[in-house]
Amino acid sequence: MSHIDCDICIIGAGSGGLSVAAGAAQMGARVVLIEKGEMGGDCLNRGCVPSKALLAAAKQAHAMTKGAEMGITPVAPEIDFAAVKDHVARSIATIAPVDSQERYEGFGVTVIREHARFTSPEEIEAGGTTIKARRFVLATGSRPLVPPIDGIEDTPYLTNETIFDLREKPDHLLIIGGGPIGMEMAQAHRRLGCEVTVIEGAKALGKDDPALARRLLTMLRDEGIRIEEGAKVTAVSGTEGAIRVETETGAFEGSHLLMAVGREVVTEGLGLDVAHVKQGPKGIAVGDDLRSETNRRVYAVGDAAGGLMFTHVAGYHAGVIIRSMLFGLPSKAKTAHIPWATYTDPGLAQVGLTERQAREAHGDALEVIRAEYDENDRAIAEGRTAGTLKLMVVRGRPVGATILGAHADDLIGVWAIAIASGTKLSKIAGAVLPYPSLGEINKRAAGNYFSSRLFGNEWVKTAVRAVQRWVP
Repeated sequence: MSHIDCDICIIGAGSGGLSVAAGAAQMGARVVLIEKGEMGGDCLNRGCVPSKALLAAAKQAHAMTKGAEMGITPVAPEIDFAAVKDHVARSIATIAPVDSQERYEGFGVTVIREHARFTSPEEIEAGGTTIKARRFVLATGSRPLVPPIDGIEDTPYLTNETIFDLREKPDHLLIIGGGPIGMEMAQAHRRLGCEVTVIEGAKALGKDDPALARRLLTMLRDEGIRIEEGAKVTAVSGTEGAIRVETETGAFEGSHLLMAVGREVVTEGLGLDVAHVKQGPKGIAVGDDLRSETNRRVYAVGDAAGGLMFTHVAGYHAGVIIRSMLFGLPSKAKTAHIPWATYTDPGLAQVGLTERQAREAHGDALEVIRAEYDENDRAIAEGRTAGTLKLMVVRGRPVGATILGAHADDLIGVWAIAIASGTKLSKIAGAVLPYPSLGEINKRAAGNYFSSRLFGNEWVKTAVRAVQRWVP
């Protein structure tokens, strides 16, 4: 058995692990990266990238059915479902070299493609090699959660790990789970010609602003997606092509079943007990510094840390722990500035507090400001006027923002930066932006905060009259 001594040993080559490896190695640390599966992790191979590629194809197909108001005759698209999946595969293959073993070895990282397990609090074994490190980073990610539904073990089902390999179009896709993944896959498959039924035991998009989520669900229903809320699943049965889902409110039949009820952290087989690494209810038990509560040599990032399960959070966590591991500086992870988005069309994005959360936290100090897409000239020109920006403001600074509308995922970035930096709305209202652009929606929201303070203020009017009368 060979032996390696290093500064940092990372388990998992997803977003978090790769970010730590690249940063640490290029700044002089001796780094070992262990990955038993595909480089790039879930996001590249089974999550973010393939889902957005599929949504892009679906959006293209949907556009062909629209345009009458602009003088374009709608046509029914001819969809080659297998060719759509080829587009998905090409997207993954194009990005893959950025996450490849060869690239990271070029940074000076020792990459081992084996399963890893702790053999002591300061050593890991992987493929016949023992790695002793000063610091360990658990970036093991997560996998689809499949709850113990009656009949699930005998019924064929899909998850995000298998649905992108499906090359024949489902006649009727049943989706259990009405969260972001479920709704994105529902719209994509509906626009690609499938019948789709979403079955949600509580409220669909239940973690988002209720009013704007309801508006989005109405739009999705208008596209022909059946969304059943409050339908707790009790059993599933059937064979490929003939699936039955039974709920407390009724039964649903379709050709294929997608499980999209959430995710669970991957930790089994790591030997965490040997390493004296305690697990919490959702992941590794860590403090705000992302360090294990029971083994100070060990850090956890991304999904493994048991918090928000987003790829960009894993990348953010990497920056937090690099500051601590490489420079010995105090560094803590925060969540108030972390945005997330549901990539439907239109999209739904959030950063900071929702209106309900902001009212609970700030009471009467909260002001809710809105800007509508139908007041934006670019949105009018493009026929994309269905949307709203809702801004939560306390003493002139944003504490949360919710956007429903075209390019919501892009527009939310301004508010993520503003919340992270404590920027006042006056700075955003004073920005000069290209005209016409959707970005002006953000500026309009900031400006709306000041409108009543300026245009309805008698002291301002008195001052203006005085200036006009006496100042030459």
